[in-house]
Amino acid sequence: MDPYLELWWRDVHHRLCMYSCDAIQPQLGSGLKARVDERLVVEAGELEHSIYPDVRIVEGHWLKEGNESAPTGPAAVVAEPETILVQLGSEPARQAYIHIIDVRNNNQLITAIEFLSPSNKLPGNGRDQYVQKQKETCQAGASLVEIDLVRAGTRPTLAQAHLPRRRDRTYQVCIYRAWQPNQCQVICIPLAARLPTTPIPLRQSDAEAKLDLQTLIEQAYRNGAYGGELDYSKPCHPPLEAEEAQWVKELLEQPKPR
Repeated sequence: MDPYLELWWRDVHHRLCMYSCDAIQPQLGSGLKARVDERLVVEAGELEHSIYPDVRIVEGHWLKEGNESAPTGPAAVVAEPETILVQLGSEPARQAYIHIIDVRNNNQLITAIEFLSPSNKLPGNGRDQYVQKQKETCQAGASLVEIDLVRAGTRPTLAQAHLPRRRDRTYQVCIYRAWQPNQCQVICIPLAARLPTTPIPLRQSDAEAKLDLQTLIEQAYRNGAYGGELDYSKPCHPPLEAEEAQWVKELLEQPKPR
């Protein structure tokens, strides 16, 4: 996993959700569909604060046939360019997630898949919304897969508070199966390790789907063309631990294939 990708995580996040949805759908049983949805998050802080345009039409009129300025010919109505007032301001960000639903059973939620964003791990609206949805998903009798591939912030996964510190690693996948309400399966992933293939629970009677996270990240990196935007000469943000920093240094010093 390339830790420098967090610079472009908003884009990476959306790509991962779309690619995951496409990868899961062929594995689903009868009546199940994978869908990408979004929630709005008001983000604050320097890490996740963006500006989006709000466009409003404030003035304009039509030139009709018979008007002195109307052109001759078959055109009866010609539109004059509209005057647009563009107001820039902070607007809610959109966070994508995946729901696997049973379309034959009133679109019942079977499994939610969350790729965590920095705003889910930092104090504020994003984290509060995430924790609330986490609770509601479990209460609804659905399974939940939490995939944390960012280092910023404090991890809010279901299992984190109960995980021994010596077992914790840079990244994590937490898998909650609805029919096992008192336990979670946790996959702890060091920075230098290949990302695993993650099981995706469906209905208890279904074979579980699989999601190859390493393939998804490589697909996102390739299609996002981030290579020219990532400056590996600068320190990584958030800062790397000593062992991680050494691993990255050695990796960057390796000769590049021709």
